[in-house]
Amino acid sequence: MQVVIVTGASRGIGAATAKLLGRNQAAVVVNYRTGAQQANEVVADIEAAGGKAIAVQGDVGTEADVMHMFAECDRLFGPLTGLVNNAGIVGAEKRRIETVSFDTIMTLMRVNVAGALLCAREAVKRMSPKHGGRGGAIVNVSSLGAITGSPKAFIDYAASKGAMDTMTIGLAAEVADRGIRVNAVRPGLIDTDIHASAGLPDRVERFGPQMPMKRAGTAEEVAEAIVWLLSDKASYVTGEFIGVTGGAR
Repeated sequence: MQVVIVTGASRGIGAATAKLLGRNQAAVVVNYRTGAQQANEVVADIEAAGGKAIAVQGDVGTEADVMHMFAECDRLFGPLTGLVNNAGIVGAEKRRIETVSFDTIMTLMRVNVAGALLCAREAVKRMSPKHGGRGGAIVNVSSLGAITGSPKAFIDYAASKGAMDTMTIGLAAEVADRGIRVNAVRPGLIDTDIHASAGLPDRVERFGPQMPMKRAGTAEEVAEAIVWLLSDKASYVTGEFIGVTGGAR
């Protein structure tokens, strides 16, 4: 059985990924920072589909919360086989660089970069044969913004995702000989509530028709790529990026 931790799994891409894993009868740790009700609904969906699940509250940018999340997985589900580094924040509104505060930058980096690194560290400790593990897979949820830089809107967020891309490349090379695969997906314009939380509730409606495929993507479409990368079907794939962008570059 797959045992997978999905961070930021109470909504959006994380929730869609956790639910799809449940339909594959995986055991899933549904991490969330806020939104306990949503997280519990994801757990119920997974269990109804034949999987196992627990909801674990925690901020991935806080080391103690990360340690607790992994300990709960160890205690209830046993050996970890997969990690989805999905948790991330954008910020309250679009902004140019001259308006970005130090606190905004540090909060983004704490969650989006330090949080992903902390989770990867704990996953490798459990997956590596050097620590008694049997290998596994890590999938990082990056962004098309890591390539475009998201000018005039979210340069700080894009920079954090660029750091995640670099981590993906380096970690994949570091742990390939331990049976651990590390890959990433780069979603483009995806129809989730992250746009509303960034102060752009009409972003999908405005920009979806401008995409090469004339629409935004869905969280479920991104989840399909993530779950494939976690699976044995991707057993010879590491250090790679799948763009789920509808053709946007």
